[in-house]
Amino acid sequence: MKQYGAEFFGTFWLVLGGCGSAVLAAAFPGLGIGLLGVSLAFGLTVLTMAFAIGHISGCHLNPAVSIGLCAGGRFPANKLLPYIVAQVLGGIAAGGVLYIIASGKAGFDVSAGFASNGYGDHSPGGYSLLAALVAEIVMTMMFLIVILGATDKRAPQGFAPIAIGLCLTLIHLISIPVTNTSVNPARSTGVALYAGGWAISQLWLFWIAPIIGAVIGAVVYRSIGDSDN
Repeated sequence: MKQYGAEFFGTFWLVLGGCGSAVLAAAFPGLGIGLLGVSLAFGLTVLTMAFAIGHISGCHLNPAVSIGLCAGGRFPANKLLPYIVAQVLGGIAAGGVLYIIASGKAGFDVSAGFASNGYGDHSPGGYSLLAALVAEIVMTMMFLIVILGATDKRAPQGFAPIAIGLCLTLIHLISIPVTNTSVNPARSTGVALYAGGWAISQLWLFWIAPIIGAVIGAVVYRSIGDSDN
């Protein structure tokens, strides 16, 4: 239960910190943090939580990561469902807190997107469904390769949170214009439920693509690394 609680609060922090930066601070008049700031915010949430709860739960914070780690032989299948439930509930709780905060400002309009992920007309840069699908698969694949490599017993010890956090930052720098960057079904679900409408109708892609990418990443790493680690 301690592991599941750690995943709940870790994912809560990821969604609140990452999506909160996008909703509250990205376009703040005169002082907005922009795409770079939001990218850093997501990376920093993972980095800080990896140090805070990595020794408790492994700090997955992401159903795709848990599935990828399971496929990579690093995580037991019997814990997979409880981890995913804890992560999704943490994301939804964070979305609720963010909604309460954001709606405290006059003129707030959740239909503007609420940091939701999308493609086509709802892609920040107008990218197609195919572009979004490929971006999410490839970005999640690379994320898993970095995670598995950085946490390998042969890797320099103690630096994994830095590598993983910076990897997530880079992923956002690349793909925010395409999909607003998911690579994490819990992150997508946590805000889509409050945005409603199109965000929910497009949510399927941000479950399927990250999971496919994570499994591919695990297979790739097992082919070049030590599967017995």
